Amino acid sequence: MAISVLVVEDDRNISELLQLYLEKEGYAVTLAFDGGEGLSKFRALQPDLVLLDVMMPVADGWTVCKTIRAESQTPIIMLTAKSETDDKVTGLKSGADDYITKPFEMKELLARMEAVLRRTDRGAAESSARRLTFDKLVIDMEAFELIIDGKKVDAPPKEMELLFYLASSPNRVYTRNQLLDEVWGFDYFGDSRTVDVHVKRLREKLEDISPNWSLKTVWGVGYKFEVLQG
Repeated sequence: MAISVLVVEDDRNISELLQLYLEKEGYAVTLAFDGGEGLSKFRALQPDLVLLDVMMPVADGWTVCKTIRAESQTPIIMLTAKSETDDKVTGLKSGADDYITKPFEMKELLARMEAVLRRTDRGAAESSARRLTFDKLVIDMEAFELIIDGKKVDAPPKEMELLFYLASSPNRVYTRNQLLDEVWGFDYFGDSRTVDVHVKRLREKLEDISPNWSLKTVWGVGYKFEVLQG
């Protein structure tokens, strides 16, 4: 069954070009030409991936992205003519999985789509263990639940993904750039503020829960999920 893609883009020439190219690559493509139509078609179709323009009538891409993310973990790639770092930060804080600046090469877009689908386990034949358990802590990526000391705690998608990634390799140190690449999936042009912000928010949730593990800063390097041996 073909992977379904919803393209939300008000420029009809770009939309039709994307549809032509992606259908040639075997994707099933649906088009929407403003934010309101995009949300309606998303809810009706439940696509596997969304390509989302930022500047659109009715509702802009950031608003649409936040709304989708509140309802679903469907991967979202933002399409925009803007290239400033702050715009990328805004897109990712809205819940986007990746961000590509116009004009872009179709081959690059296809590669980013494939990478996002792999990271979210869509289109992949194999499934991996998606639940980690530690003392007073459960990170369940199948149910997308964070359980701390027996209580379900609300956490945004990227906080969950960051914690799961770190905890999947206990005591291994990751640089901020590695975390940006693996969790967010693309280069931040050296801006690592978003990693620090997410770690800070996670620490507020995890502080003093257990003496057996902790989210540690390795000064001058990055972060690790430290688990005490024995």
